[in-house]
Amino acid sequence: MNMNTSENVLKGTRILVGKPGLDGHDIGAKIIALALRNAGAEVIYTGLRRSPEQIARVAVDEGVNAIGLSILSGSHKELVPDVMERLRAAGLGGVAVFVGGTIPLEDQPYLKEVGVTDIFTADMPLADVVSSIARTLA
Repeated sequence: MNMNTSENVLKGTRILVGKPGLDGHDIGAKIIALALRNAGAEVIYTGLRRSPEQIARVAVDEGVNAIGLSILSGSHKELVPDVMERLRAAGLGGVAVFVGGTIPLEDQPYLKEVGVTDIFTADMPLADVVSSIARTLA
């Protein structure tokens, strides 16, 4: 990532990075969290194996501007709607939610229908992910 062009583009933004479900691999989530931090965001990372309820509770407690969900387990069609429902119930229905990980193209329209703001796959350059999030939150 070119830090000269992305540094502080997310300054003042609080972003939660969550790993819902039983997925035990979080290197990608940590890379995204670092890239967001380097772009000026305050990042709250939930750690592995969090329930949708836990993610929503942390989002409320931390007063986040956006949420990124990292899912590699293939359970995105079950976990994401559950997270979205719990966010709405907690009064955070308007918070931008991004999903990243192993998300097949054919599942992406469904995730958008349930309220996901944008979807990022592993082949996207970090600078593009950060820029997209910054544009959305501007």
